Amino acid sequence: MIGFFSSATQAQLNTRWTKQVSASNATPYPRPQMTRTNWATLNGVWDYAITSKAEVQPSKFAGKILVPFPIESSLSGVQKQLKPDEALWYRRYFAQSVLKSGERLLLHFEAVDWQTTVFINGKQIGQHQGGYDHFSFDITDALQPSENELVVKVLDPGDQGLNPHGKQVLDPKDIWYTPSSGIWQTIWLEAVPQNYIRSLKIMPNVDSGFVAVTVNSNSNEPVTLTAGVLLARGRTNERILLKVPKAHLWSPNDPYLYDLSVKTATDAVKSYFGLRKIEVKKDRKGVDRIFLNNQYTYNLGVLDQGFWPDGLYTAPNDEALAFDIKAIKAMGFNTIRKHIKVEPDRWYYWADKLGMLVWQDMVNPSFDLTAGAKQNFEHESQTHIEQLYDHPSIVTWVLFNEKWGQYDQKRLTNWIKNLDPTRLVNGHTGEILYVNEQLRSPSPDAYVDADMTDVHSYPDPMMPIRQSGKAQVVGEFGGIGVAIPGHEWNTLQGWGYIKVAPAQLAGKYRAMVENLKLLEKDGLSGSIYTQPFDVEGEENGLITYDRAVAKIPLAQLRQINSLLVPTAPNIPKAIVLKTADLSDEGARYAALLDAYVKGKRDTVFLRNLALMSQRVNDKTGGARVANSYIQTLKAPLSEANIKFTLQFTKSSKDPGFALIRQNRAAFEKTSGVKELHNTEMDLIYAGEIAAELVTDAPDWAKIKASTSVYGATGEEIFLRAQTIETLNKKDWAAFVPVAKIYIQQYGDAISTAELTLLKSNIEQHSH
Repeated sequence: MIGFFSSATQAQLNTRWTKQVSASNATPYPRPQMTRTNWATLNGVWDYAITSKAEVQPSKFAGKILVPFPIESSLSGVQKQLKPDEALWYRRYFAQSVLKSGERLLLHFEAVDWQTTVFINGKQIGQHQGGYDHFSFDITDALQPSENELVVKVLDPGDQGLNPHGKQVLDPKDIWYTPSSGIWQTIWLEAVPQNYIRSLKIMPNVDSGFVAVTVNSNSNEPVTLTAGVLLARGRTNERILLKVPKAHLWSPNDPYLYDLSVKTATDAVKSYFGLRKIEVKKDRKGVDRIFLNNQYTYNLGVLDQGFWPDGLYTAPNDEALAFDIKAIKAMGFNTIRKHIKVEPDRWYYWADKLGMLVWQDMVNPSFDLTAGAKQNFEHESQTHIEQLYDHPSIVTWVLFNEKWGQYDQKRLTNWIKNLDPTRLVNGHTGEILYVNEQLRSPSPDAYVDADMTDVHSYPDPMMPIRQSGKAQVVGEFGGIGVAIPGHEWNTLQGWGYIKVAPAQLAGKYRAMVENLKLLEKDGLSGSIYTQPFDVEGEENGLITYDRAVAKIPLAQLRQINSLLVPTAPNIPKAIVLKTADLSDEGARYAALLDAYVKGKRDTVFLRNLALMSQRVNDKTGGARVANSYIQTLKAPLSEANIKFTLQFTKSSKDPGFALIRQNRAAFEKTSGVKELHNTEMDLIYAGEIAAELVTDAPDWAKIKASTSVYGATGEEIFLRAQTIETLNKKDWAAFVPVAKIYIQQYGDAISTAELTLLKSNIEQHSH
C-alpha cells in the first residue's frame, strides 16, 4: 500500500495492481486520439478537506489524498463517504512551466463527479457540472511567475440529486454500489498555441472508401491530414475527406488502426482512426441482423460495470484498465456493454486497439424526473456522445435501461440518431424484463424507432419480439452467483440471480450458450451476459472482483463461446488467473466440520467454517460454529465482525445477542438505530416468545416476565406479540385492552396501515 497512508485505508479486497500504486506513478497521455508533447500530469498527492456546502473555502485542510482516486476508495488514502450536504475541497501547488510567446496553458479535467468550481491563486476561473465528461479551462491569465495554488471544490449529491449517477448510491447493496465522489480521472496541464486544435470529429465511410475529418479550432486556417502515404488538405471547422483506397477495415478479429497526423499553421496533434461500418439489414433468409463491415456478426457480450475493489470507479493504473478488455477477449467474447458509466478515454483506446465492440450506455437520469433532471441527462448524454464519437469500437448507443428514469423515448431515440447517424441505437434495453420466466414489465412501445428489440431475461435467455427492420438481442441474462472464498467483497451478502457450486458453473453457462445458439437460428443477433467480474456484493462474475480467479478456465470459456463466435486470432496471451477450486465443497465442509467436532477452535478457522456452512446450507452446524466464533469476539469490534454477528444471531438465547447489547453504540453505527432496535425485538421474539405461542392458551404472565428483563425493548415486543396473537385468534376480550396499551405507548412506531387496522378492530369490538 502507499507509504504515507494508514492501515485504516486498506481495501476490503485488493487487486494485483494495488501495491503498484504510488504518488510517483507515470501517467500516460489521457486522450490518445489527440496527443501533443508539451503536457504534465497533476495526479499525485493533494491536500483535502470536507466542509459544509455553504463554506467559501476551508481555512485548514484535513489531510492528504491521492488524486485521481475517489475519496470513498481505499487507494485515495482517505476512504470517507461524501454526503450530499458536504463540499469536498482539493488543493495543490504547481510551478508555471515556461511558455513560449503567445502560448496558452490549459488545465484539463478528465472527469470529476459532479459539480466542480476551480480556483487559481484565489481567483475563480470556472465551473463545470457533469460527472463523466472532460472539461478544460485556459488558466494563463491567472498564473503567477513562480508557484501557483490550485483549489478545486466539488459537490456531489450522489443518488439524492438531479444528476446522472449510474449505479453509485449512498446505501450500496445488491445491484447498487459504493459512490465515487470528486476527482476520479486524470488532471493535467497542456501548453497550446494561441490558435489551437480543440477537437477532432472523425466519421468513417466504408462503402465510399473515405474518412471525413472535421478539425475544430478557435480560428479558421489551413489544415493538412496525413495517414501514412495518404494526404488531404482543407480548412479548420470544415469537413475534409481523406480518401482511403483499398481500406484495411477495423474489426474485433483485425483491429487495424490508421495513424493520423493533423497540422495547422500553428498547431499539430497525433490521432488515429479505424474504418468500420455497423448496421442492421436482412440476411439471405430475410431476417434482420447486425452486420459489421457488410458481414453478419453476432454480438457476444458481457455487462461490464467498470468498478474496482481498491479504486471503485478508477482503475489502479493503465495496465489494469487494459486487463479487463484483454480478459474479456480471452474469454471469447467480442462485445462489451459498458453499463451506466463512461470510462476514461484510454479504456476506449484499449477497446479500439485490442478489438472489442462496445455498446455504450447513457448514464441514467435521476429517478426524480424533474425538468432539471431531464435537462442534466440530455446535456450530459450529448456531451458523452460527442466526447466518444471518434472511437471505432463503439457501435451502439444504449438510451435507457429497465425504465430507470425513462421519458420521451421516441424523441430521444431519434435525437441520438441525429447526433450520430453512423451507429445503432438501442432505445430501451430491458424495458421488457423477465426474472425466472415471470414478466415484470410488459410494454408495447418498448422499441419505438430503435434499431433493435431487446429483452432482459434472468437467469436463462429468452427471445425478444420480432419487429421489421430491427435486430433481436438479449440485453442481459445470466447472473449465476458463485462465491470464491478469500476473493469476496462482503463474505456475508454475496448475491446472484441464482447460486450454484463452482463445479456446476461451466455446465450451467454452457447450457445457456447452447440455448443462445438455438435462439440465433430464430433470428437472435446478440446477447449480453451478466457479468465478467464480481462487483461488490454481486458474485455473479466469471472472474472474481479482485481479478484474481477465473471461475471457469479461460480456454474452456473460449471453447464454449466458440459455439456462437469463432475464436478470434488475436486473443491476448498473457492473462494470468488462478482457477477456482472445483472440488466438492460439501465434502470439504464435512471434513472441516469433523475437525471442529474434534476440538479445532482457532478464530480464522471458525469464521471461515461458519461462512462455508451458508454455502452448503448447513443451518444447524453453521449456527453452532458461528456462535463459537462470536464468543471469541471482544470490543472494539470491527465492522466485519459486527455484520457477522448480526447475520448469525437468531435469538436472544445466542451469544451474539449479549454482544449486541453490550456494544449497542457500535452496532447502531453500522446498522442504524431504528434497524438495530427492530433487530433486537425480532431476536427477543425468537428467543422468548415464539415457542410459547404454539399452545392455544399462551402463558402471557410467563412471557412478560421473560421479556421484561430487556427493558423497554422487551416490553414493546411483548405488547406487540400479545396484540397480534389475540387479533389473529379473534380473542377480542384480550385483544382490546392490550391493543389500547400498545398503541398508547408505541403508536409512533406502528405503520399507518397497521395502526388503522388495530384501531378499527378496537372500535368494532369494544363494549
